[in-house]
Amino acid sequence: MNQELTQIISNREVMPGIFHLKVASSQMSLDARPGQYVMITCDRGTERLLRRPISIHRTFDGGLELLYAGVGGGTQWLSQRQSGENLDILGPLGHGFQVNPTAKNLLLVAGGIGIAPLIYLAEEALKAGKNVTLVAGARTADQLVPTSRLPPGIDFKVATEDGSAGYKGLVTALLPENAAKADQVFICGPMPMLKAIAANYASSFTDKPVQVSLEVRMGCGLGFCYACTINTAQGLKQVCKDGPVFEMSDVVWGELK
Repeated sequence: MNQELTQIISNREVMPGIFHLKVASSQMSLDARPGQYVMITCDRGTERLLRRPISIHRTFDGGLELLYAGVGGGTQWLSQRQSGENLDILGPLGHGFQVNPTAKNLLLVAGGIGIAPLIYLAEEALKAGKNVTLVAGARTADQLVPTSRLPPGIDFKVATEDGSAGYKGLVTALLPENAAKADQVFICGPMPMLKAIAANYASSFTDKPVQVSLEVRMGCGLGFCYACTINTAQGLKQVCKDGPVFEMSDVVWGELK
């Protein structure tokens, strides 16, 4: 983990309300793993806010790529930063995805901006010779990640709530069929989606491991403030430090908000 004043290489809107940020950081690019995240200080004028957690979307030689939604005061401030400006970044942080060496066929399930860390995971898995299916859901077609941003060789399937692309409906409807072909499953998306999968589709995964990346409020990113504490089968855990990736079967879903 490092704290750096990193320079912005580019920061642009790639989908409505979704921004792609590239920052220079040689050390973080070497240390990062799929499923980890960084904490960025977002400073609006004289009001200094808590750092904002953002998943690592990709790495490149000398830096990181981040994909984030400009939905709150902090990330809206971030979306207005320009090339050449500096950002105070802490990372990489957290416990990321763990691919079983014996797993050959991987299923990745993304809801909305949850696709950000899964593309990084897909790239690394494909390099390791795995077969990767990525199932992504969004409200409309223009909220789906462009296929040009996907790694070659991935099997990409989509669902949109309005039917403007792929299956018309929720992405969860695509899980039973695709899960049957997978050795291991990885999921990232909004909490309602994760809870629905845990409650209604767990039977599709009874014979295989499933890892989920949780989206919860974080304060420090280091495990000091306990703001992101959740209950698991192994007792209380902190999402920022022990996660954000957990085994689905370990999470006590009924207590999550």
